[in-house]
Amino acid sequence: MSELACDGAGGAIRASGNKFGCPHLGFGVGLRSVHFSHLLNHSPAVDWLEIISENFLDSQGRPRHVLRQLAERYPLVMHGVSLSIGSTDPLDFEYLAKLKRLAGEISPRWISDHLCWTGVAGHNSHDLLPLPLHEESLAHVVERVRIVQDFLERPLVLENPSSYVTFADSTIPEAEFLARVAEEADCGILLDVNNVYVSSRNHDFCPEEYLRAVPAQRIVQFHLAGHTDLGTHCIDTHDDRVIDAVWRLYRLAHELTGGASTLLEWDAKIPSFDEVHAEALAARRWIAATTTSQEANSMPTRPTNDRLLLPATVSPTSTVPHPTHLVAAEVA
Repeated sequence: MSELACDGAGGAIRASGNKFGCPHLGFGVGLRSVHFSHLLNHSPAVDWLEIISENFLDSQGRPRHVLRQLAERYPLVMHGVSLSIGSTDPLDFEYLAKLKRLAGEISPRWISDHLCWTGVAGHNSHDLLPLPLHEESLAHVVERVRIVQDFLERPLVLENPSSYVTFADSTIPEAEFLARVAEEADCGILLDVNNVYVSSRNHDFCPEEYLRAVPAQRIVQFHLAGHTDLGTHCIDTHDDRVIDAVWRLYRLAHELTGGASTLLEWDAKIPSFDEVHAEALAARRWIAATTTSQEANSMPTRPTNDRLLLPATVSPTSTVPHPTHLVAAEVA
């Protein structure tokens, strides 16, 4: 466990206990501009908010003004999409300096980003691209995470992204790769349960085995979201409710970890704040249910595209699962 950990004000303290020393914030939602007025005018009883860091780094107008007001009312967490921790480009210290300044202003409980790369040769693809999973890339990421944490002077929390292709030279299963990065770099984990499900469908691995392979004491936060199921594969679209299979995986993740801060993401076709918040609070019902099949079957359900509880496991002759379908998405 790291000597640095999160405290309630976003500072550095001696680590103690589980969850990388970070507090259990309860059930939160992602802060989106469409909900600014509702949050300011009604101060709904949401436990916490997660911001997309890049939405505020260069803004000194209304978004930053709103953020400062909300920081006085709610615990905040910063979640980035541009760190590009796996890229071969040098780390962007101008970007890191902006992150550090924003964190000093709003005191987030922690800062997170994705275990991926977003571009090369100075070009940002604005996508979360998969890494080749082998010893060389592992050592590369670990070294860069250590540098980032030293610069930010606070722990970094890394999320497992959804993926659609696998590098032919990958030799380490993704869950093991994530676990080893967290342990060797001494950082936290943001376990996106929906991403585990989406990737398990796309790569034919068992999502339950994935959850059991990730070190529970490193998991600071969960993400939940909806996705688009195209039959042959799934796309992580964040534009709908959480399906029951993902809820069941979340319940298992909660049992394995003892619980962690849970965040509902909804980034397209965004409904009212109350509807998004209600979907986040549905996590409580799933946590309360036991794992017996009788009680699980008694859970209230709604129509979904959830046709499969779990995908088939990968063949024992394959070390790393590879996608069975490499076809373009056709989302209207």
